[in-house]
Amino acid sequence: MQTATSSNIYQLSEEQLAVRDAARDFAQSELWAGVIERDEHQKFPAEQVKKMGELGFMGMMVSPEYGGSGLDTVSYVLAMEEISKVDASCSVIMSVNNSLVCWGLEKYGTEEQKQKYLPRLCSGEIIGAFALSEPEAGSDATSQRTTAEDKGDYYLLNGTKNWITNGTTASVYLVIAQTNPELKSRGINVLIVEKDMPGFIQGPKENKLGIRGSDTCSLMFTDVKVPKENRIGADGFGFKFAMQVLAGGRIGIASQALGIASGALELSLKYSKERKAFGVPISQHQAIQFKLADMATNIDAARLLCLQAAADKDNGADYAKSGAMAKLFASKVAMDSAVEAVQIHGGYGFVKEYHVERLMRDAKITQIYEGTSEIQKIVISRELLK
Repeated sequence: MQTATSSNIYQLSEEQLAVRDAARDFAQSELWAGVIERDEHQKFPAEQVKKMGELGFMGMMVSPEYGGSGLDTVSYVLAMEEISKVDASCSVIMSVNNSLVCWGLEKYGTEEQKQKYLPRLCSGEIIGAFALSEPEAGSDATSQRTTAEDKGDYYLLNGTKNWITNGTTASVYLVIAQTNPELKSRGINVLIVEKDMPGFIQGPKENKLGIRGSDTCSLMFTDVKVPKENRIGADGFGFKFAMQVLAGGRIGIASQALGIASGALELSLKYSKERKAFGVPISQHQAIQFKLADMATNIDAARLLCLQAAADKDNGADYAKSGAMAKLFASKVAMDSAVEAVQIHGGYGFVKEYHVERLMRDAKITQIYEGTSEIQKIVISRELLK
């Protein structure tokens, strides 16, 4: 009798599989060796990011005419998973550059803006950052205190932004600011701010629980003159821009969470076959087998949600709900899988050498940034109730 083999309802193309394999090879050969040291010393992976640019991972979905790889979102999900298995700090740098900066610029920017910034962002020559969150405007993104006063041919930018990924290393920042408070969300604009503009200061790097290789800081703007040609879209388009790029960004962070979970499972499988207790490998004990089974089942379900959201985006379908579902579920799976990985490793799971404690610390942020899990439930329920 023939044994039926599992089939993938998402039949990946040869190109997509090649992208996945290239990302896996890069992660294993270039990221693995120094990942613990980068985490411990909060060392930004400058060399690794440059190589990601050379390999096309920093502008995956950007058209080749602007220096991008011209790939689909499914390929992006596959690459994000593989890189996140090894180093979530590198993957969040990649995610912000791809989802929040490059995609928004290509989708809504002028031809001049695209030509000026996209080729350098895609190559890794420069890095981008997205500045929405503020001390009093995290989940409530409409409450922007940062102001962009219209001065005719330029905007005068004043305010503070918090929790900005790539904050100290970026050269280009997409900054969300309020121009017409009386119009509320319809009075918000998005401006391209360059690192060396007078009055723009980056704060010190935050000392974080996880993703410590990536840099996160506050940004301060004091009478920064931003030329009118640096506005993306029409006057008042900023809030809609932010929501659109964040919807796509959730797919990237969902994929990051998926990768952290997958990495936790791979390490747990390997360890469970090597570690012996009561005379046999612990993989032969049902208590461990059940943990592995639960992890694998949840990870496969998370992967399907990520691929569904990516397919929706590629096919021009509304991906607000599927993206939010992917992020909500995958981030929970990441946290649960990382905690179980530590448990499976026992005392060894509590020390840095075995990697899983880092995965556990990295996993937590996936339930918080680019929309908390609570916000994802609001998004999903709104979509259901439309």
